[in-house]
Amino acid sequence: MSISQQTIGARHADPADSIPQAAFCEPDRPPMKVVSYGGGVQSTALLVLAARGEIDFRTFLFANVGNDSEHPATLTYVREFAIPYAANAGLDVHELKRRRRDGATETLMQRLNRPDTRSIPIPVRMANGAPGRRNCTADFKIKVVGRWLREHGATAEAPAAVGIGISLDEIHRANRRRREAHEIIEYPLLDLGLRRDDCERIITEAGLPVPPKSSCFFCPFRTVDAWRHQRRHEPELFAQSVRLEETINRRRAALGRDSVYLTRYGIPLTQAIPDQGPGKGAVDEDEGACDSGWCMT
Repeated sequence: MSISQQTIGARHADPADSIPQAAFCEPDRPPMKVVSYGGGVQSTALLVLAARGEIDFRTFLFANVGNDSEHPATLTYVREFAIPYAANAGLDVHELKRRRRDGATETLMQRLNRPDTRSIPIPVRMANGAPGRRNCTADFKIKVVGRWLREHGATAEAPAAVGIGISLDEIHRANRRRREAHEIIEYPLLDLGLRRDDCERIITEAGLPVPPKSSCFFCPFRTVDAWRHQRRHEPELFAQSVRLEETINRRRAALGRDSVYLTRYGIPLTQAIPDQGPGKGAVDEDEGACDSGWCMT
């Protein structure tokens, strides 16, 4: 459904991820180039840079993990601001959804609420605050984009270049290993030496509002401040997050497993994020920073 560089320095390269240049530069076929568009600040800056002709990307792929899962503010921004802007600039923005083998679409929230689900695909926090393993990014972002690329001709011999919106201040999130075999990951913002505040300036100069931080509204990597804002200003979303945490723990209890949580505090969400007051303690440095560049951009 359509809605409408310079080389990174050696310190970013991973020898295990090197791909022969011949496979990327067929003389009679230009490489496919797309941006994994998340609807946030960094990837929207890439949209503006593409419209200005400063980066060589014309196609943007928005892997929507679900209208019931993405933050509504992100969906509003993508549809009301990014798509019209892209259309006016002659850029293509495609909304992609996860499809199961039977052809049915699936959202992340639907996956989390499936009665037969034994594993948790999101990085819920264990009792000690550490995030658990997850596959939400792989299943609902990386594989969804990868499937579109395969369907449009990308192969291991002729891989597509996928631009990821990671800025210089988040360079630790750059990880070329998180890709499909028919992709080469690029980081245009790193190539240009741009930081998040540069991205905000670029967006504002284009006459666009700065988008909100993109993520699922129930993502355990959300900051404590984001959770506080949700409880105070988005009570319906907070109630859905509480119900999700309770559903997950009822299922785990039935399996004889320990409880898990959506914050690092090791207590239920309603206790971790009180209705009034400043909350508990300072924010950890790793909060709000998913270690995958495919999310929160």
